[in-house]
Amino acid sequence: MKQLLLSLLLLPAAAYATGYVAPAGDPEVIVPDSTGFKFTDVKVNPTTSVKDQNKSGTCWSFSATSFLEEDIMRRGGEELDLSEMFAVRNCYIDKAKKYIRTNGVTNFAAGGAATDVLYVADNYGVVPEAVYPGLNYGEDKHNHGELDAVLKGYLDAVKRNPNRKLSTAWLPGFIGILDAYLGPVPETFTVNGKSYTPQSYAKELGISGDDFISLTSYTHHPFYENFSIEIPDNWTWAESFNVPMDELKAAVDNALDNGYTVCWSADVSEGGFQWRNGFALLPEPKTGADLEGTELSRWVQLSDRDRENATYKIKGPVKERKVTQESRQKTFDNYETTDDHGMVIVGYATDQEGNRYYKVKNSWDTNQLYNGFLYVSEPYFLEKTLSVLVNKDSLPKNIKSKVK
Repeated sequence: MKQLLLSLLLLPAAAYATGYVAPAGDPEVIVPDSTGFKFTDVKVNPTTSVKDQNKSGTCWSFSATSFLEEDIMRRGGEELDLSEMFAVRNCYIDKAKKYIRTNGVTNFAAGGAATDVLYVADNYGVVPEAVYPGLNYGEDKHNHGELDAVLKGYLDAVKRNPNRKLSTAWLPGFIGILDAYLGPVPETFTVNGKSYTPQSYAKELGISGDDFISLTSYTHHPFYENFSIEIPDNWTWAESFNVPMDELKAAVDNALDNGYTVCWSADVSEGGFQWRNGFALLPEPKTGADLEGTELSRWVQLSDRDRENATYKIKGPVKERKVTQESRQKTFDNYETTDDHGMVIVGYATDQEGNRYYKVKNSWDTNQLYNGFLYVSEPYFLEKTLSVLVNKDSLPKNIKSKVK
């Protein structure tokens, strides 16, 4: 996802209220509204608690870590709180190595992809949040502005190669910065009286990247082939399986219907993505007047006061654009659909007019209308999805048979 992964259109101030979020499995729950919407939860799968990435560009780790926690629960395991910063730290180290080896040609930023968490789990393991909270710098919540600037500045100084050859100290020095800010990683730790390494803990939890697949839908590559989505934060060049748009949606729906959650990578820079008000829509252009005068800002860079003032003008369901395979491709090619943010789709719902929405868990804390969740319309999902990460076992048979 793009550097801070969190582009967001914010609109002028209005009051907002706290609504009820249905517990997992609660049928037909009407969510109180103050925005003109009445959402009814139709299917909600078990999920772990909403977390707060705060002022850090690490949504990719928060979303994919939540996705793994929920997969463990689905398999009968206990509800866990795994460390997001463990994956962030390990990715920073490997990104730094690649950045220096390519003389700064590759991307080095806070952003990443959901598949990065699987990469770390397979190569370095996982640890509980209590073992590695990543808050070693005098903050109660993640705030990576200084850390990101220091890491990039350090690497750029190394890249300039003032000694005309790299010293053996540059990588330990880089790791030292991470140790200072996020904390060193213990070689072993204890959970329920048993000692683990990060690798043995991942094995104990049954986490394997081979169990999951990333899906996308674009026409600049053949369908039913794997390709690396051409976005800067896909620094590992992880591949996604390319399927037609209707099959991408079918895979998500099948996963949700069978008790799986879905890790969702998407563009959130649209005026219809209104986080404080708990919905994301793709209005037809004629409703664009409702969005005039908005200001494009990055959520992680906003002050607490500005976050409180992020509200809405759309009042209830509107007519939305018809999305096609061609419109998906066009918005991607024109940089209208960009790699902004990672979240988790946990279920689906309808509004008072029968329109269908995906229920999505975010990592921007719980201080908004639906306590950290939002409702994403099907048109918004179809056009603004970069990729989804699903358990292979959740794939419909017709898609699974084509996977290579």
